[in-house]
Amino acid sequence: MLLTGALTIQAEDYPYLTFETADGTKTSVDVSALPVSLTFSNGTLVVGGQTFTLASLSKMYFSASNETTAIQTLDVSDLSEDAEFYDLQGRKVNRAQMRRGIYVVKTNNRTYKVNMP
Repeated sequence: MLLTGALTIQAEDYPYLTFETADGTKTSVDVSALPVSLTFSNGTLVVGGQTFTLASLSKMYFSASNETTAIQTLDVSDLSEDAEFYDLQGRKVNRAQMRRGIYVVKTNNRTYKVNMP
């Protein structure tokens, strides 16, 4: 019983659960947004709206700050028509409005922070 209390107090000091893949990419999920359980299915882990391939995960840990990395170049033509695009102010934009810069792209399976060249 004492150990459980200590773990709970310590977890409160770390509001993010960070996932690191083999290529060094980090994705942090706000612990307060976590579901009651993590979902494992067909070699994937789904947590907080993020999907991870288990084979590519190198570690996961609690962290004090959002450690999300990996601004990537994304070929917009590879995305499905239902992908949603947002600028850094949170305004939804369409593909025709996108210019060079950083955007958030939301698909059915994942959310990306991308650098449009």
